Amino acid sequence: MPRNRRPSSPASSPVSQLRIIGGRWRGRKVAFAPIEGLRPTGDRLRETLFNWLQFHLPGARCLDLFAGSGALGLEALSRGAAQVDFVELNRGAAQILRQQLGVLEAEGAQVHNCPAEVFLSQPAAPFDVIFVDPPFANDLWTATLAGLLEAGCVGEDTLIYVESPRNIQIAVPAGWQLEKEKQAGQVCMRLFRA
Repeated sequence: MPRNRRPSSPASSPVSQLRIIGGRWRGRKVAFAPIEGLRPTGDRLRETLFNWLQFHLPGARCLDLFAGSGALGLEALSRGAAQVDFVELNRGAAQILRQQLGVLEAEGAQVHNCPAEVFLSQPAAPFDVIFVDPPFANDLWTATLAGLLEAGCVGEDTLIYVESPRNIQIAVPAGWQLEKEKQAGQVCMRLFRA
């Protein structure tokens, strides 16, 4: 029935917008699907995160694992990343993200419309920067971080950004160093180095 399909159809759904805050697309607004539970990383948090990453992004190969709106991967591309793989389970969100990448004429971007665990089940070359910001309600952090390691996504000196509720303790693989950490409202930002 069309009514049941509407939320996943970007052509018939209203869209929300976010603003890219730095780099070549600074100030550009991009659309994303208004999906329940989707909460793009806010401007202040993104500003902090990308200040942490500013010297690591030019030419970097990045993974935005629970892409949603694509805010983190788009910001990385805007600031000089050479490649971003966006992984998004929701078909509508993935389709809108592809459209926005086309509007921006983004090069080096690929959208994978599949669950994170499916993406991680295929061997991969190491990424330079990985963004892990899963739906907070699903408690996916520990399994996801272990999955990144098993899939070969993490190499020597890979930086892994993890966003979670501030009261959540996260088990990270042995040897990972906590480089940066910040609490902002109910959110905890952590940057690890493998």
